[in-house]
Amino acid sequence: MDIEKILTGGVVFKKASSGNGQKEDKVKTKAKKKTYITGLHGSGAAKMKADIRKKRANRHK
Repeated sequence: MDIEKILTGGVVFKKASSGNGQKEDKVKTKAKKKTYITGLHGSGAAKMKADIRKKRANRHK
């Protein structure tokens, strides 16, 4: 029965379902989290990067 169905209808490949039900828009890397963007976690490099981002955002205002 299954073989006849495959022969007549063909094989359909679907995307595998995620078993754990995570949201797709979830932040996955530390670099995109709020504390890293604003430099609040204490790293000097992150504070410098946040300062550069702030200057770039205000450049053409």
